[in-house]
Order: sequence, then structure tokens, then C-alpha cells
Amino acid sequence: MTFSFTGFAARGGVTDHHADGWGIAFFEDKACRLFIDHQSSASSPLAEMVKRYPIKSKNTIAHIRKATQGHILLENCHPFMRELWGRHWIFAHNGDLKNYKPCLNGQYQPVGTTDSELAFCALLQGLRREFPGCQPPLDELFAALERLTREITQFGVFNFLMSNGQALFSHCSTHLYYLVRSWPFSTAHLIDADMSIDFAKYTTPEDRVAVIATSPLTDDEIWTRFEPGDLALFQHGALLKTVNVPVPADVAEKAREPLCKVCVESVLRADTIETTADVETELGIE
Repeated sequence: MTFSFTGFAARGGVTDHHADGWGIAFFEDKACRLFIDHQSSASSPLAEMVKRYPIKSKNTIAHIRKATQGHILLENCHPFMRELWGRHWIFAHNGDLKNYKPCLNGQYQPVGTTDSELAFCALLQGLRREFPGCQPPLDELFAALERLTREITQFGVFNFLMSNGQALFSHCSTHLYYLVRSWPFSTAHLIDADMSIDFAKYTTPEDRVAVIATSPLTDDEIWTRFEPGDLALFQHGALLKTVNVPVPADVAEKAREPLCKVCVESVLRADTIETTADVETELGIE
């Protein structure tokens, strides 16, 4: 986890211009540990601490912000966290929703002024409305999230990552990539830092890790690009399901542009891990 975060954090002001805040959230059972900072991740003392923190989590979401809506303030930093069905939920968004004004009933209200947090509140309100008693089976939850995503994506670029610690959901409007590391593991080298790790030294045949990011984090692994509109479900380090939610024509046009030319709000990264107790100890992952 700290290997990927080292390269990812460099994009917040060193190898990229997303310097308007950052955050990282990692689950420990049904609760989540969240760190956010309005400083750039490349210069933040808190980011330096996280690089050395023994993170123990099977689901992690990190975010580096480039502000398009909302000032550079702590309350506008992603990921955002709320409670639903007795668990923490985490959400991070990359994009820009135009004239998005959902009708919120008061159960969930944004603290900051971003379109991202507004969309998160609307998603949770919709899920609670559809399943008021308790969390539904994963297939039903995914289907409900598809319907809600279909409503919101009409307002613009809506790349997002969302998790409750049990599963991780991702949606690609323009640019989003993933890879799954599994046995036999090999060496990986970061794009944004001269740093490599030989995963074979720390893993077993039972281990598996999925990594989702706005753009590839390593230059010697094969990353798969999601199609615009793909909504995906990951669990235990594996991609379980995808469905395509069509994006508006202007968003599809942005998806065809090179990533460096696309105006985005942020960069995203997530890990979902299936690992053994021995590897958890070695890597600081649980």
C-alpha cells in the first residue's frame, strides 16, 4: 500500500499539477481511518507520515485534488465519509458536474461546497431510500448504484470510487485504469518515483491485489483501461462485475482526448486486497 501511495503522492505537485489537497481512507473492519489535508500531497507533512504508517486494510481509497468547484479548504478534500446501514462509506470523485442540484431530504448534507460531496450525499440518500432497513445483497446493491449513477452521470464527468469496506465500486466517465496482481508476483516500478518492489518476496499463491487509478502507477505492468461508462464491482482483489452506463456525448469526447489535456478535478486510486495473515504482517496489510 505505501509503495503505491509514494508514487501517487508525487502527482500532487511534483509529477502532476493536482495540488489543491489530498486524502486517503482505509478500512479496518466496518470502520474507516481517514486522513485529509488541504495542502498538496507532495509537500504535506501528513502525507509523509502516511508513507511510513503501517496501514492495515483490505480496502483503501486515495485522492489528489485539482479544484474546479469549491475553494481549497479542508472540508472540500476527498475522500468523504458518511454512515449507512451501520458502516462507514467512503467516496472520491474525479470530474465536474454542471448545474447539479439534487433534492436532498436532510438525511445527508454536504459540509463543503463541492459537486463531489453533493453527489455522494445523493447516492447515499438514494440507497437508503431503496433499502431503508438494512444493507441488501451485493447484486441488489450494485443494481441500485447503477440506477443512481445513470441519473448523475448526465450532468458531466463522474469518475468515482466508493467503498463500504466490504466491496469497492468504481465508475469511469473518461479515464480510469485497473490491474490485478496475483501469483506469480513480479517486480513493479513506479512511474512517478524511482522506486521498485519485488512482490514475490512478500506474497503467497493465495494473495491477490486489485489497484484502480486515473492513470497507471507503474511502467512495467499491464494496466487495463475501463471503457467510458463502465461501472465496476471489486471484492477480495478481484473484478466481479461490470455494467456500462452510457455517458453524455460531450463526456465521451473528453474520454477520447489524451489524459494530460482533459480538465479533471482530481486523480483517484484504490486498492482492494485478498491476502493471508503472513503477508498482512510482512506488508502492514490486513
